[in-house]
Amino acid sequence: MIETKGYAAQNEHTDLAPWDFQRRDVGPHDVQFDILFCGVCHSDLHQIRNEWFPGIFPMVPGHEIVGRVVKVGDAVTKFKVGDLAGTGCMVDSCQHCENCKKGLEQYCLEGNTQTYNGMERDGSRPTYGGYSNTIVVREEFVLHVSEKLNLAAVAPLLCAGITTYSPLRHWNVGKGHKLAVLGLGGLGHMAVKFGVAFGAEVTVLSTSPNKKADAEKLGAHHFVVTTDPEQLKAATGTFHFILDTVSAEHDFNLYLSLLRTDGVMICVGVPPKPAEIAAFSLLGGRKSLAGSGIGGIPETQEMLDFCAEHNIVSDIEIIDIKDITASYERMVKGDVRYRFVIDMATL
Repeated sequence: MIETKGYAAQNEHTDLAPWDFQRRDVGPHDVQFDILFCGVCHSDLHQIRNEWFPGIFPMVPGHEIVGRVVKVGDAVTKFKVGDLAGTGCMVDSCQHCENCKKGLEQYCLEGNTQTYNGMERDGSRPTYGGYSNTIVVREEFVLHVSEKLNLAAVAPLLCAGITTYSPLRHWNVGKGHKLAVLGLGGLGHMAVKFGVAFGAEVTVLSTSPNKKADAEKLGAHHFVVTTDPEQLKAATGTFHFILDTVSAEHDFNLYLSLLRTDGVMICVGVPPKPAEIAAFSLLGGRKSLAGSGIGGIPETQEMLDFCAEHNIVSDIEIIDIKDITASYERMVKGDVRYRFVIDMATL
């Protein structure tokens, strides 16, 4: 077993604190890499607080993980010691179902194995995430990371990046499309960058007027303050796509009204309570309400390669791991531009 240091929540009522634990030894098909940076995702807070479903405690969060390989198994062919590597939201799947064979491991019909707050495939132990100094992952779920980009700013691409890249690619969003990005946070700012890179006309929808300058700096062509009735009226029926990144409660029907005929609203944020959708919000204009969850391993590698080619990374603020609880509080208030990333050297 590999002795590992990390930060864990002992239960849903406690803050994260130092915790030592053990990871499995490196098997024939495994890659071990020491973690250099780990992004802080809103879902980390949701899960340590049991807001989605009962968690497995102690819980070590973190699924935006980058580092450098320190050991590989005898059967590993794609990585060698010294390589940069990354791991996102999942570390395994059945690898034989219809979806896995298509590179859609996130939709594994037997359920993928989450990077944390899950169980190893054999049921032997819980999975522990990237708020730690090292990790062991099957080669198939380890990703190559370019040496050309700021490594700390690459970390959020493993969740915030692929979560927005995947639906934009799936619906072929690009030139000739009017794309609205709802919410300008960790996910939203990446959606703007990708939407612009793909050639779409991008509008940011936000309740915060003070984010207009940031939206324009990120490349957005337009900005709509959704608390302003006149601006909403002008935007009604104008968008081909809305990418909804908001994890707080909000009125889906309001935003569906902004779609043009045959428009699609794609949800990637996860509010804590179910939304109420009026049938007429969909019937009037043959509109679609869809969802998308992260991306498969091939698509995630494609996204990382695209980012390396086009110099796209997340806008980040690097933090000391001892400041994680305060950072959560700031994140809930929207006081981060736009993703916290833990420097694991501070562990």
